[in-house]
Amino acid sequence: MSAGIGIFYALKGGRQKTTGEFLMGNRDLQILPASVSILVSFLSAITILGTAAEMYTNGTEYFLYVFGMVFGIVLATVLYIPLFYPHGFTSSFEIIYMGIASYAPSTALEAVTGFPVWAAIVVVGAVSSFYTVLGGLKAVVWTDLFQSLVIVSGLLAVVIQGTMLVGGVGEVWRINNAWGRINFFDFDPSPTTRHTFWSLVVGGTIAWTGTYGVNQASIQRFCAVPTLQKARISLMLNAAGVLILLTILCLAGITIFAYYAIRGCDPLSAKYIGNSNQLLPYFVMEVLDYPGVPGLFIACLFSGTLSTVSSCLSAVTAVVWEDMLKPFLEDRLSEGHKTIVTKILVLVFGAAGTAMAFMAKNLGGTVLQAALSFAGAATGPLMGMFALGAFFPWANWIGAVVGGICGLAFPLWLGIGAYSVVGSPTVLAFPKSNCSDSNFTTTTITPSYSTNVTTSVTDVNTSGLTGLYSISYLWYTPIGTATVIIVGLLVSILSGMNRVGDVDTKYMVPFFDRLICCLPTSISRVLRCNQEFDSPEVLCAQVKALQSAEQNIQLKVTDHTYDTRL
Repeated sequence: MSAGIGIFYALKGGRQKTTGEFLMGNRDLQILPASVSILVSFLSAITILGTAAEMYTNGTEYFLYVFGMVFGIVLATVLYIPLFYPHGFTSSFEIIYMGIASYAPSTALEAVTGFPVWAAIVVVGAVSSFYTVLGGLKAVVWTDLFQSLVIVSGLLAVVIQGTMLVGGVGEVWRINNAWGRINFFDFDPSPTTRHTFWSLVVGGTIAWTGTYGVNQASIQRFCAVPTLQKARISLMLNAAGVLILLTILCLAGITIFAYYAIRGCDPLSAKYIGNSNQLLPYFVMEVLDYPGVPGLFIACLFSGTLSTVSSCLSAVTAVVWEDMLKPFLEDRLSEGHKTIVTKILVLVFGAAGTAMAFMAKNLGGTVLQAALSFAGAATGPLMGMFALGAFFPWANWIGAVVGGICGLAFPLWLGIGAYSVVGSPTVLAFPKSNCSDSNFTTTTITPSYSTNVTTSVTDVNTSGLTGLYSISYLWYTPIGTATVIIVGLLVSILSGMNRVGDVDTKYMVPFFDRLICCLPTSISRVLRCNQEFDSPEVLCAQVKALQSAEQNIQLKVTDHTYDTRL
């Protein structure tokens, strides 16, 4: 179906013969497809497998991350859409996330069917590259919409059947509470504690502000709708989307735990599965072993992966073409040849993402932590550079370059050190009392859980470099962002700051005006460095007027023969 949508958009309309249609869908996308496409671009098989595994192994505290995501979406809508939309700006992206996204469902398919991981990785890379090359952004967006329906169907099947077997949502909650897994609020201020209220909500807010606000996959979609108001709505709808989907996923995780707590045997402890990323598919095969249902779940996982990988392919291709190749090839190639170049880029990055998926097999912990670690390390400096330029008019290009390099290197170093030195995180206690009995059936369930369960957590060595590597992965984005801004401002001061007025205000964000709109004029003028900003609506009108004038000039040149000196 996904491949078929790509073929459809290869034959429909302009047939993806221009870079404007291939990369931006001619900027006429509708709100709902654009919004859902943004949503499933970041909520992939990584989220499906990883969130359920996280709730299963470490309890309910991770649910607070949903609020960090929602707050991040709101901030991105307020701060960054009015900056980017009037100009149709582009940003940058990373390939590592594509690789982890491809690897995640491949392990699940192997657990369910025995289909080898390497073959699943190749299929994901091939299919996503196929429909992205043929149909461009429109194919990516509409396949995302279709795939979102498959994702929701698969997840609801798991949750509904699981809660019915356990005895209802109330029983699921009671069992998890008995095992010490209902643990929402940990206000430990230490950054080395893996999950706390602060890292999940504050760190999550900063991370997802960057993801939704300055990530190319997001920018490319909200800049492809017709108006600024529709761009805002398309992003804000994601707040409801993440709240619904993450709630279902978190419920799935604690439901699976309740089921195995009743049976008295954790499949991880019994070595029935190789890692926590295979918990959800293993559960599906055990309790949803009806004709077609496991296939629906696998389709759910691969839909999440295809949506993410194709979105990444479209995004990174747009960046490389717009920022690196277009300045040199714009006047040398015809529009058709430009489109061919962008399609070749899709194939190249598809192959690179597939190669990264094979490397992802060596990462420990859940795929969720791996994805958030490396994506967070890349998102931090990206958001930091945009914040440096948009919020601080006196920051110069030297500060941005030096700050950006430091902001990327520091969290990446922390992430690599966390995996190579600290290793996998500790987890809560699991039921093991009945693991010697292999004659389990889904119809005969006898309670086997304790109401007095204590969990043991290994003390973390927080001295020296080990302590630095023990910093929670949820702080990587804030660390990267802060590094860029602090280093960038210091270097700017040392190398000669920009003067107020040197930077056009249309490239800046009146930060306090947008967050605190009711400040007195005398105070707000000081906070915005005495600069006067045009509203985003005014900027949009100016850009549209310029585009209209440019089109009129092009029409006149097309209709008449002019001396080449003109």
